[in-house]
Amino acid sequence: MSGFDFAPRELPSSFAALRPFDRALARWVLAYGGSPALAELAALAAFAEAQGHACLQAGLSGMPAFDVGLLDSIADEAMLGNGGAPTPFVRDPGGRLYLWRNFRHEQVAAKHLARRRAAADPPPADALAADLDVLFGAAAQQLDPPQRAAVAAAAGRRLLLLTGGPGTGKTTTVLRMLLLLARRAADAVPRIALAAPTGKAAQRLAESLREGKARLAVDLPADWQGLLPQVREDEATTVHRLLGWHPALDRWRHGPGDPLPHDVVVVDEASMLDLAMLRALLDAVRPDATLVLVGDADQLGSVGAGSVLADLVTAMADDDRGDLVRLSRVFRASAPLAGITRAIGVGDGVALRGAIDAAGPAASLQAVGTQAALRIALHDWADAIAADWPRTGPDPRDPDAAAQAAAAFSALRRMQLLCALREGPFGAEAANRVLVERLRQRFGALGRGASFGGRAVLVTHNDHARRIYNGDVGLELEAPDGRHWVWFPARAGEGGAGARAIAPAALPPHEPAFALTVHKSQGSEYDAVAVLLPPDAANPILGRELLYTAASRARESLSLWAMPAALETCLSRAPRRGGGLHARLAEARGAD
Repeated sequence: MSGFDFAPRELPSSFAALRPFDRALARWVLAYGGSPALAELAALAAFAEAQGHACLQAGLSGMPAFDVGLLDSIADEAMLGNGGAPTPFVRDPGGRLYLWRNFRHEQVAAKHLARRRAAADPPPADALAADLDVLFGAAAQQLDPPQRAAVAAAAGRRLLLLTGGPGTGKTTTVLRMLLLLARRAADAVPRIALAAPTGKAAQRLAESLREGKARLAVDLPADWQGLLPQVREDEATTVHRLLGWHPALDRWRHGPGDPLPHDVVVVDEASMLDLAMLRALLDAVRPDATLVLVGDADQLGSVGAGSVLADLVTAMADDDRGDLVRLSRVFRASAPLAGITRAIGVGDGVALRGAIDAAGPAASLQAVGTQAALRIALHDWADAIAADWPRTGPDPRDPDAAAQAAAAFSALRRMQLLCALREGPFGAEAANRVLVERLRQRFGALGRGASFGGRAVLVTHNDHARRIYNGDVGLELEAPDGRHWVWFPARAGEGGAGARAIAPAALPPHEPAFALTVHKSQGSEYDAVAVLLPPDAANPILGRELLYTAASRARESLSLWAMPAALETCLSRAPRRGGGLHARLAEARGAD
């Protein structure tokens, strides 16, 4: 047990991927009387958690091969339990091996969810018909049945799951839900919380709701107009801020003993929720409040452990109570791209190529397999950016400076290169170097250091004093006096539209934002998207969820820079995350 490395048996070479923490956990198991088999499985379970799995089981994506028979050999271990009482590790009847915290997260979340579903008391359908006709227009009753069903389902329920692909009207449907709930509130104006897992997603939620309110306001009768201000999109925030995370205390402010005061809680981009965050959210929402989870179950899962949204969609579809609504009709102007995302979602290469052809100029497939070919593609992309890109802006002291800078932010949603990798010759870092070099040439900004007008920056570390956080994207503009300022959109929850300026020298750690990883792009949408895949078809990063997430960021046009073999790998590889939330939900239903 001495030394840093640990190997209770002759481990395969693939186990070299295990982290120092995983090996340290194995040593801890041995030190406290666990068997070599349990030590080995404990190390693998910790590694599995780092890969996004809630547990260790056979057939997981991104895991080294191991002897599944070991899972049956540890039944009598003192450190192992069945979940009835706290033990370091839990093995459930399905053969899944958990670290205690992940099993407990599943167990508690499932009980909350089962109780919320059982508490549903929806009104008769005809009681809502008149309100639905107002919200949708009586003539449109047959045009939007899933949207109408979703809005109707919100009444009298404590849990509603709304899922659908890009452009299917999820946010507009949520807005109508909130108006219906506000209309039917008996005693007081309902308190509504709007949240998303990241600041970027919260900002996008606020923008979508603002746009939706402007559209609905045209058609709503006067007695409904007063309900629109009750949806405070400017207060949209992150789930962390909503629940009140205390880093120093390592706990949440809101929980069972101090629940959120809101009557309705809406969480958008729920595919990014991990298991721990789902439990914290369910702990904090009042039992009598309505929780609405919104997202696309085909997108990349959370960075943390678990595939919450996908698991809930599966479980709730198996036990149809009307609290799961799927949207499929595409309303967005980029409907030609819908066939592409549908084909990716089911892994159909023939359908994908047909959909690309059918989309005409809105989509393209470009074989980019060498660094030389990539450089040409990047130069073309940079030239397209430079053709219509803001470089100058206002003086922050001008009274209307924030509004002027905010108008320039549309450029940040115009074109975006998304990369599967961060590092390496086909990663976002290398792509950014080429794009910045080319743009500096086009802008005449060579030899001026890192700073130049038109530079897009991605913040990589939090700066709480300046209210700039990891993932924020800013745009550097040159003021009339020649000074440079990096402008950031007003954050969701800080007053809606607008902007604020930071001197380049005062920025926290950051990097260029002309190329982003697919993971960093979640929660965002862009008019034109190019997706760069590594040419090595064996690269473990390639997968269907990643390609779907990248492609679904595009609103109007999509370019896939990919070799055929890499594209085929993405389509054929459907990552499977380990977890038993579905089983815990079945157990919780049986217990109730």
